[in-house]
Amino acid sequence: MAEEENNSTEETPEADAQEETPEAAEEAAAADAPEAEETPAEEAPAEEPAPEEEAAPAEEPAPEEEAAPTEEPAAEAPAGDEEPEETLTPKEARKRERSIHTGETKPERTPEERAAERAAIRRAKVGARRRRRGQERAKRGEPGQGTPLAERRPGTKKVQLGTVVSDKADKTITVRVDIVRRHRRYEKVVRQSATVHAHDERNEASEGDVVRVVESRPLSRTKRWRLVEVVERAR
Repeated sequence: MAEEENNSTEETPEADAQEETPEAAEEAAAADAPEAEETPAEEAPAEEPAPEEEAAPAEEPAPEEEAAPTEEPAAEAPAGDEEPEETLTPKEARKRERSIHTGETKPERTPEERAAERAAIRRAKVGARRRRRGQERAKRGEPGQGTPLAERRPGTKKVQLGTVVSDKADKTITVRVDIVRRHRRYEKVVRQSATVHAHDERNEASEGDVVRVVESRPLSRTKRWRLVEVVERAR
């Protein structure tokens, strides 16, 4: 029995050596490897740094202005695709202006204060218009005299010269009176005409005649003039 125990004790280390796994062998090899690699690394001579003069100069980066690509102008949209401009009424324009207003709001005012403010604005505009018109008149020079007003004493009757346009009614003629005057602001010659009914007691005037008529009392519903004389007969 003692011999068998000795044999068993002698075989144990050999069996352990044979039973070593391959993983353990790899770990042992990895532990020995760094020692082998460190030796030649220490023996390698240190490399001398290259002189600064021989170093290649670093290239300067191009300026940003040159590197940046030129922006191409945006292509204009065709005229057919353009949306028509929106036309707003004055009230809508004021609403839109108030909606985009970002400044300080005005304090609340009473209706009387608003009316006074509007009146002040109107007075300022009136003064500006008056000054502008005075400047325009000064540039044009003194206005022309135009046709002088007829001299007539108070109480005297008006006298007009006109052309007979109708004599169909009995003892009544229709006279067209041409009025030529100069506009007081624009100084443009304005031509107007007025038609009056005149009393012709003896039916002297005929259509196309140039006659002179004078004011009179109301002779009928439409007659307020009376024939004085026939200045020129119709040809």
